[in-house]
Amino acid sequence: MSKKTMSKEEYLNKVKEIDTTKEAPKQLEDTDFLTVAKERRSVRQYDPEFKMDKSEVLEILEAATLAPSSSNLQPWRFLVIEDQKEKERLLPIANNQQQIVDASVVIAVLGDRDGYKNADRIYSAIAEKGRMPEDVKDMYVNSILDGYGSFSKERLAKIAHIDGGLVSMQLMLAAKAKGYDTVPMGGYDETKFIKEFNVPENYEAIMLISLGKGAKAGFEKTRLPLDELINWNRFE
Repeated sequence: MSKKTMSKEEYLNKVKEIDTTKEAPKQLEDTDFLTVAKERRSVRQYDPEFKMDKSEVLEILEAATLAPSSSNLQPWRFLVIEDQKEKERLLPIANNQQQIVDASVVIAVLGDRDGYKNADRIYSAIAEKGRMPEDVKDMYVNSILDGYGSFSKERLAKIAHIDGGLVSMQLMLAAKAKGYDTVPMGGYDETKFIKEFNVPENYEAIMLISLGKGAKAGFEKTRLPLDELINWNRFE
């Protein structure tokens, strides 16, 4: 007997049929971190009439970039897709997930494999603020350029993906704290996206994130028991 399967598009969109949630996303009165973390959900249904102000999008992105990164090199880059025609162009590339066109913006999180080349700029700014002696700064920068410059493309890509994941999670939490909703998406054709949106060759496509005013809250969280996920000190 053959197993029943779904196409990627069917799989990604089926969730809307089985999501029986009726309530709107919760508006938080308390935005302490633990509350925000508990209340954030992956929201796939948005108010298509609601448009975020550009200043709010920038405020969320600025908070996101406070995330940590390897050697503080901040290799994340963002393509903010707000124009409706551009979202329509992205829709088939992202397997026709409706949140692509309904959310206020779609943020493509990217990672620059050449981000380490900004080392001097970053650490010079630190030194200028008196937080690092100039000679130490020079040693730091030289070590970064030598070290990262010798890494393979694959290793640089891995670093970009790790740092991209950190900034993406912070972006989603910042959005929830500001009263907005998000959903991260890996279900898209990276090759077509890079070509159609003219993404630079040295950028890694990390994920897409829809951002806007949610219409339905999305699934309640279901998580594996914590004691199944943790080992203490070492694996036996």
